[in-house]
Amino acid sequence: MDARIERVCAPSVEEGDDVIAEDANAWVIGDDEEVIVIDPGEDASAIMAAVGDREVLAVICTHGHAAHTGAAFEVAERDEAPVALHRSDRGAWRTAHDEEPEIDMDHGGTFEVADVSLEVIHTPGHSPGSVSLYCSDLEAVFTGDALLANGPAAHDGDFPDFPRQLNSIGEYLLDLPAETRVLPGHGEEITVASASKRFDGWVTAGPGERE
Repeated sequence: MDARIERVCAPSVEEGDDVIAEDANAWVIGDDEEVIVIDPGEDASAIMAAVGDREVLAVICTHGHAAHTGAAFEVAERDEAPVALHRSDRGAWRTAHDEEPEIDMDHGGTFEVADVSLEVIHTPGHSPGSVSLYCSDLEAVFTGDALLANGPAAHDGDFPDFPRQLNSIGEYLLDLPAETRVLPGHGEEITVASASKRFDGWVTAGPGERE
């Protein structure tokens, strides 16, 4: 297998004592010839530096929030790649973009790159159209803001639908093989096994401060 995963991290932006933009992870999956970009963030130049001269087959957004999608069309433009989003996140998408994504993702859909497949898993809660992308070949799941290392992610300090987010984690993500790497939209990775051990604590804590 030649496919590999590369992380491009945009550091947090601070202004005085305030964090204007939190660190965000973009992910590049592919081989020496072609790649798919997940959650390109807002800095197209950093993504394209990582991509190099490889062909971008698609740009996939796990959800519609601008911090993860701002550079989507700029990254896709060079190779005329399609941009993918779940249709339930079109509302959030339109706060940052005038142009619509070309692909409406559905639960169970797949994307092919190099010699691996990415399966779309609808994991709503953080936003109505949040998805995760599972690659069994690489033993990894890209969770966007559905699940971070310290639990469910809020949006702008709030949880739009905390029970549904927990349900998505418990029903779909924790059902993946224990050794699966959880590659989130912010921060460091964990494994499904680690998340499973902490899940009851997240449920008990409720939508408060994450550790």
